[in-house]
Amino acid sequence: MTVSPFEHPFLSGLLGDAETAALFSAEADIDCMIAFESALAEAEAAEGIIPADAAKAISHRLPDIEFDMDALRAATARDGVVVPDLVRQMRAAVGPPHGEYVHFGATSQDAVDTSLALRLKLLLATFGDRLDLLVAALHQLDMRDGTTRVMAHTRMQAAIPVTATRKIRSWRDPLMRERTRLTAIAHDHALVAFGGAAGTLDGLGSQADAVTRRMARRLGLRAPDKPRHSERDGMVELASWFAMVTGSLGKMGQDIAIAAQSEVGEVRLASGGGSSAMPHKVNPVDAELLVTLARFNATLVAGMHQAMVHENERSGAAWTLEWMLLPQMATATGTALNAALRLVGNMAFVALEE
Repeated sequence: MTVSPFEHPFLSGLLGDAETAALFSAEADIDCMIAFESALAEAEAAEGIIPADAAKAISHRLPDIEFDMDALRAATARDGVVVPDLVRQMRAAVGPPHGEYVHFGATSQDAVDTSLALRLKLLLATFGDRLDLLVAALHQLDMRDGTTRVMAHTRMQAAIPVTATRKIRSWRDPLMRERTRLTAIAHDHALVAFGGAAGTLDGLGSQADAVTRRMARRLGLRAPDKPRHSERDGMVELASWFAMVTGSLGKMGQDIAIAAQSEVGEVRLASGGGSSAMPHKVNPVDAELLVTLARFNATLVAGMHQAMVHENERSGAAWTLEWMLLPQMATATGTALNAALRLVGNMAFVALEE
């Protein structure tokens, strides 16, 4: 076992999703926080809050900084968040007289949450594409094998013969509903976070809304009607969506694993996992993996409900819990979607013997 099986040298071969993991890397996070700070400076300069030369210097210098990661690690242990030392290093790199305008009027959560929004925008677009491919693959499976007669089972007992279409559509239709839900969820999460120290943007006065709108346009996000620092219902909705997707895929994986049993034989896998002791076996690894990931996300979604409880205007405890849980749930979902695509492309229904 390991602390993170999603990035383990060999367990990641089973559980990992490199494309998703890359979006939750420190490098991706810092790149998006740089984008936030650059957009903030440009918006404030456009509104006359900071000098135009300062915004140009900030936007020009920030992408080239080589951050001291050891210093960031030590400072995060002290401050509970990376942004204070990240901004310190940014200001030092920009240098006087313009460095003092880096992060002007913002707070740590603005940078962290906007960074997450930028990365979730990419992630959810990717997941949407994978769901589209999976729904199409299940449709093709239905077109090919849908008329095959198989046995329906209720409460693990043989019931009556049905067509394979009955089973395939019970896998496909929930995914189609999750795809519809994703459109609204992706829209809701494409928000810039900008509230300043306590969510009031007092430092910018009457120009706060204009700066927020300019930042949002620059980053390809939307401007909320007010900051949502401690309103985490959207994060719980996202986590629940992850759990529903993996749950639907887990149901499919469970069905296929049972149908592929030697004694049942209603599904044939073209290839599968090998055994160190029994070379004749074709283990339904991807089907089993879908069950595992469904159960994994089902356990973590409860933690995200705990992370929803922020005291007052910001909670270090709840926020940190969110950082621990959401990336794992996202990676589990990405891994499950990839495994499901492999599985559907690797299976065929076998007709029920009369």
